Amino acid sequence: MSFNSRVLDLQKVLAHKSLFLFGPRQTGKSSFIRNQLVGGEFAKENNVALFWTLLDGRLRLRLLSDIGLLRQEVKVRNLHDCVIVIDEIQKIPELLDEIHLLIEERNIRFLLTGSSTRKLKNTGVNLLGGRATERHFHPFCFAEVGSHENYNIPFIFEHGLLPSMFFSEDLDEDLAAYINTYLTEEIAAEGAARNIPAFARFLNTAALTNAQILNYTNIANDAQIPVQTVRQWYQVLEDTLLGYQIEPFTKTTKRKAIATAKFYFFDIAIARSLRNIPAPVEGTTEYGEYFEQLICMELKAWIDYTRPRSKLTYWRSTSNMEVDFCVDEEIAIEAKSTMNVTEKHLKGLKALREEGIFKRYVVVCQEEHPHHIDGIEILPWKYFLSELWEGNV
Repeated sequence: MSFNSRVLDLQKVLAHKSLFLFGPRQTGKSSFIRNQLVGGEFAKENNVALFWTLLDGRLRLRLLSDIGLLRQEVKVRNLHDCVIVIDEIQKIPELLDEIHLLIEERNIRFLLTGSSTRKLKNTGVNLLGGRATERHFHPFCFAEVGSHENYNIPFIFEHGLLPSMFFSEDLDEDLAAYINTYLTEEIAAEGAARNIPAFARFLNTAALTNAQILNYTNIANDAQIPVQTVRQWYQVLEDTLLGYQIEPFTKTTKRKAIATAKFYFFDIAIARSLRNIPAPVEGTTEYGEYFEQLICMELKAWIDYTRPRSKLTYWRSTSNMEVDFCVDEEIAIEAKSTMNVTEKHLKGLKALREEGIFKRYVVVCQEEHPHHIDGIEILPWKYFLSELWEGNV
């Protein structure tokens, strides 16, 4: 699998503006950037002048002792109107002030990557005053590996879609190492949680509520930690890109909507490993949960890569009618792992359709062929994902 085949078009963005590229560990950011920007035609045409990674301990120490080192390097090499890549910018947030000056003085475009936004937010550093756009990098999506022989439900539920896990030959060990690295490097090193054992217990509890509406009180009781700490630690999960909230769609009038978000971990195998369970089999609650999460992952990646101004939400009424996903006010989507969609699977979509807001109503499922039931589209999951990435949704 070549990292050149990833969907995100960095060149299009960097041709005009600097870019923050955030993504969880091991999504392949560094390899992708090197392959797409360094040494190829883009590097020649756009003058990619420097590639610094702050994972390099020696470079990091030099910058910490002299934050002006980057500006000195630019002046010595007389760099103008070029692209500079700095990997893992969250390691030295103070460097952003220097970068801001170089953008202003020398018309340099920067690609700044990070696996956490926490230090950038908490230190109150200059985020370039709107002079850079932001994108998020995701695990593999259908447009990248949909034709691979292993892109099927059982394999995805076991391996997830992180490149390192998708091709892993020792999955259990690699998953355990990933989670341990997250706890020790991201959480402990950033001081995000002083009590690591309690945070690990919270992670396990949070994984049990994956793809569910957040109830901080219940989670606090289960994890045996204060409610306020639960709120803070969910923010840690988002800042370190281990998960994200899906906000509720609240514009319905006939049925009042609840206003509480749902939370999803960024990858199925990571969520599964945190719960210490095997890949679920068809017919179990977890199987339906992870099918929903898979569709969520695809929708998030599709929005971030192709239409970043769009918004992904979900809808649930106070009478417990629910639709899994809504994209803007265009399409409402219910994810059902069933191989035989019946009227009972359409209740939420029909209730939402009474509001007359959305243009399309879709059930994504495991049936073999697309068809309609009472005006609602019933689409096989791979067919839906193909249509999604080809721009037909």
